[in-house]
Amino acid sequence: MESWDRAGVRARIREMAARDPGLVRFGADTHRYELAPRLPEAEIRAFEESHGIDLPVEYRSFVAEVGNGPAGPSHGLMPLTVSRPEADEEWAVDAEWWEDRLPGRLAEPFPLTAPLPGRIGVPTEALTRGTLTLAEQGCGIFTRLVVNGPRAGQVWQIDPDRGGFVPVSPGFRTWYTDWLESP
Repeated sequence: MESWDRAGVRARIREMAARDPGLVRFGADTHRYELAPRLPEAEIRAFEESHGIDLPVEYRSFVAEVGNGPAGPSHGLMPLTVSRPEADEEWAVDAEWWEDRLPGRLAEPFPLTAPLPGRIGVPTEALTRGTLTLAEQGCGIFTRLVVNGPRAGQVWQIDPDRGGFVPVSPGFRTWYTDWLESP
């Protein structure tokens, strides 16, 4: 897998911030075009071992080479892990984020084999197993990375009230790069 151009990603984010000093672009007032430090390999490995998973390579390499959020699509990329002082940050304590870290949730395979469009009639907890929250879009809409099962590596959006649970990108790199390249 090709590694990330850390300097290039950070330069593009600085450029985006310079074009949006008032933080008017959707989500910018939350992530503020800032990237947290990269995660040490030992911390990533400990996360994987504690959850019984291997993170998709594109995402894993991002948090290891570029940063642990938050600059990114929607209200920003949620961190893979947080240290104690960061635990009080609004973007780090979203209920979806904490649910993902409950024992066994990530190790279960993602249950969908096809998109589920429209209003979702089952509890979202049953559908989000084997996925990791990447970003919140607001109004109960979340972008999730499939970490386990046949669709591992894909990025899906869940909108329980209107849009269902549908794939939005074949992988993390495409999803994040699309945001970086957007005007």
